[in-house]
Amino acid sequence: MPMIRRGAQVPARWLLLACVIAMVSAPRPASAADEGIVDVHALPRLDGAVEDTSRPDTYRVTYTVPTGMAATSEATKKLLSADGWVPYVYPLDEKGSALTFKKGRQGLRASFTQARGQSAVSYTPNRIYSNVPFPDGATELVFDETRPYLGCIAPGALDATSAFFAREMATMGWRKLTPETAARWPNADLAETVPNGVRVLYDHPDGDTTQFYKQKPVMLTLTRRDDGRTNVEIRVAPFALPEVLQADDDMAGLPRPKPTKSARSLGGASSSKREMSAAAMAELPAVLAFYHRELAARGWQEDGSAPLAPGDEIAIKISSAEENGVLRLGRKYDFTMISLTAQVKESALAARARAKKEADEKFLGDALGAAQQLIAADEARRKAQAAALSDAPLNALADSKTPVPLPETAEGVTFEGGDGRLEFSSSSTVKTLSTFYRTTLKTAGWKEQPSVINQPNMAVMAFSRGGKSISMTVMQMGPKVNVRANGSGLVTEAAKPAPSAEVEVQAKSSEPLKPDPESQLPVPTQRSLKSFATTKMPGSEAPFRRELAASIPAPLSDVLAFYRAELSRLGWREKTDGATVSAERAQIDFTSPQGPAVLKLGRAKGETTVNLAQKNSDAAAKADIMPKAGQARLMLGNMGPNEASLTINKQTVKIAAGAGGPQSPKGPMLDLPPGKYPYALRLPGRPARTEALTVAAGEAWGLLVGPGGDVLPLQMY
Repeated sequence: MPMIRRGAQVPARWLLLACVIAMVSAPRPASAADEGIVDVHALPRLDGAVEDTSRPDTYRVTYTVPTGMAATSEATKKLLSADGWVPYVYPLDEKGSALTFKKGRQGLRASFTQARGQSAVSYTPNRIYSNVPFPDGATELVFDETRPYLGCIAPGALDATSAFFAREMATMGWRKLTPETAARWPNADLAETVPNGVRVLYDHPDGDTTQFYKQKPVMLTLTRRDDGRTNVEIRVAPFALPEVLQADDDMAGLPRPKPTKSARSLGGASSSKREMSAAAMAELPAVLAFYHRELAARGWQEDGSAPLAPGDEIAIKISSAEENGVLRLGRKYDFTMISLTAQVKESALAARARAKKEADEKFLGDALGAAQQLIAADEARRKAQAAALSDAPLNALADSKTPVPLPETAEGVTFEGGDGRLEFSSSSTVKTLSTFYRTTLKTAGWKEQPSVINQPNMAVMAFSRGGKSISMTVMQMGPKVNVRANGSGLVTEAAKPAPSAEVEVQAKSSEPLKPDPESQLPVPTQRSLKSFATTKMPGSEAPFRRELAASIPAPLSDVLAFYRAELSRLGWREKTDGATVSAERAQIDFTSPQGPAVLKLGRAKGETTVNLAQKNSDAAAKADIMPKAGQARLMLGNMGPNEASLTINKQTVKIAAGAGGPQSPKGPMLDLPPGKYPYALRLPGRPARTEALTVAAGEAWGLLVGPGGDVLPLQMY
């Protein structure tokens, strides 16, 4: 909707008057306070209207009716037209869903929304800052009340229409320009004529008392039509518009003049193709002079005329060292329409591709070298730390309160009987601790399940007895070995939570959740944990996937309400299909401007856990990792020195050494139906390593074989 231009000067007497009115006046209906503002509460409403009184507002009324939005809009237009309101559209906004009306010096806007089989109608006043008369029965009305601009077809002949405007313009305070009143505009031509019509220039010496700026002169042009009717146009006189245009901010790296009513762009300064279009509030010669100046200053040259497209008055070929382009100018309403496109030349594209390839290879090479150095340094450190660990046989600690024995070297023991979890560290080696538990648990009647992970720096063991189970991981972590165990075999009577802990959580949750302005994805400032991760190709700016994990000391319902509000504010739309919401968990799928997203909430340790993942469809498609519809994509890489083979879903794929690295940016790829897939990795001289990977439709995963033969799964999309 047109608005008063930002930065307009308000006369001091009006500011003072506004302050006085605000201090001494009681609230009154809009129509009583200002004759230029309609009382929307007195306007007619459709049959069956139910007013929304949840937010009382003097300057707005909203009601609902049980009909569809299209039918409601048409019925509202007929209803208000019958009450004397004349509908019109804004220039360049002919297809807008809202309706605008004028009645004398008052304006009105009717907007519509639809939900649950009903339509909501909202009436709001629309001040007419620059009022001009509408001929009775005029059609194809296009109007902007801020400049003003009026375009329409009057039903009468030229003479009758001319007499109508001479009378009505004077009634509204407009006066014809004379040589004396036009003296401040040297370029004003009062004797200019138009073929088959008339032209009259007006100014408004006093202006409308509601205006915040001095009204520019306007030009009325009337022309005969073959059908006996009259074309009408009122616009700001060309001589009152700027002749030298200043530059506004670039769009897509292309110059744009100011002022403009609307503008859009496609691409960026580094894109292979860039486009910028705008509607400039200036005459065509001034816009053309602007582009002569700006393009030359940026190293562009003009290469003659280009073929005219519909709506063009001027089309010029332009070129620079790397790009070819076309500048097109035309007229619509009182605007000069601008279209500027630039396309990178084939030779420049090839040079950019070479430079990017070299940069990518260098980046990947440097990254691989750094990774290998870190891995080698880490391996050396682990060996040195392992040498300091004890191989001495272990005895069980006396008087241990845990369901399984503790070795005598156990330190920092944490046992949670209610959840069946045990954790401690030790100065003994992984092998010594593994032997201790295999021996003591076997003696106690526990049976060990075979495991493929039994390395000097890590061992995984699983035990079962009488329908209960224990899973145990023993891993070297720096100068100590960490032992973690969980399972039903460790569960004892759950300890009741301390009252103080519950009070603390509730105290924290009583404060409204506030968004962290520094976070890339929404997360409350009231949190006990936050992590953020992205996945992208080396050298790429746009990530394929962003993921936020957090823990919030607040009820799940509060956290869910927070995310619904914040994600809606970012333009995310919630999908109702498949959404699950309960007191203990929630999962909702969204569509975001970048691509699909999912929010998962749960409860743990008296807090609400958050997992928010967002995908970037354009970035994934550009990198050619987008999975086929209904399937998942698996990308394989190998940073090791030897060829590896991976068997998955009854397929065996060879992964060459270095695949996915600098010399081979893309390794083998597989498309799989959704499901859980066991896989086996084989390297020369080593036993096969078996793991499992679960994939869902629309996901892309990477499996990277490390130099030591480890496999790293990573969700890319």
